[in-house]
Amino acid sequence: MSQAILYDSTLCIGCKACEAACAERWGLPYNQTIAAEEQISAHKLTAVETHGERFSRRLCMNCLKPAGVSVCPVGALQKTALGPVVYDGDKCMGCRYCMQACPFQVPSYEWNSRLPKMRKCDMCFERQSHGKQTACAEACPVGATLNGERDELLAEARRRIAAKPGEYYDRIYGVHEVGGTSVLYLSAVPFEQIGLRVNLPNEPLPETTWRVLELVPDVVSTGSVLLGGIWWITNRRAEVAKKEGRRK
Repeated sequence: MSQAILYDSTLCIGCKACEAACAERWGLPYNQTIAAEEQISAHKLTAVETHGERFSRRLCMNCLKPAGVSVCPVGALQKTALGPVVYDGDKCMGCRYCMQACPFQVPSYEWNSRLPKMRKCDMCFERQSHGKQTACAEACPVGATLNGERDELLAEARRRIAAKPGEYYDRIYGVHEVGGTSVLYLSAVPFEQIGLRVNLPNEPLPETTWRVLELVPDVVSTGSVLLGGIWWITNRRAEVAKKEGRRK
């Protein structure tokens, strides 16, 4: 059964124990300066965001049908039956297509490394493979982050909404967005108010892309997609580099 994470923003106290646990799991530095950063990066794979009096978390959504996997030309990214989307740095050629394809803008590149790789949360695939919880769920002192089977977490989310309808926005984020995700959210307010994207399609992005291409004649699609792809990727790469440069 596919595993998932349920994050309940109404319970989060912003203690950032999840951030510290994630950093320890990956062997990444974590100090007051890094704790103050409210965005994910190559050295911070989950981040607690402050939205007025409310908190939210950013991490890889580990989509059920991830766009990043579909565009990776060397298979460095793979969706596992367990749920997490895993990354093999030894296969990665640094094209950064995954960064450009991700609808949640999650993958981060090690711009300052001599041998740079992409980094992202893999939902503690190794830990879960051995029957353990994700590091963030294990560290959360208030149960704002839960880890378990996706169907069971969806049932738990629905139970919470039904039990306290006045305390929850009546939706679960991640059920339908881009075909569904392995990270689910509950909130007291509409999701855009805690920093989540709400203008995403419900259909998996890889399926949308291929259906459009199937409607174009092979000769035309090959040439136009190749030339258009080169132009788009070049420009998007510059945009991503500029964005990452601002984060440094």
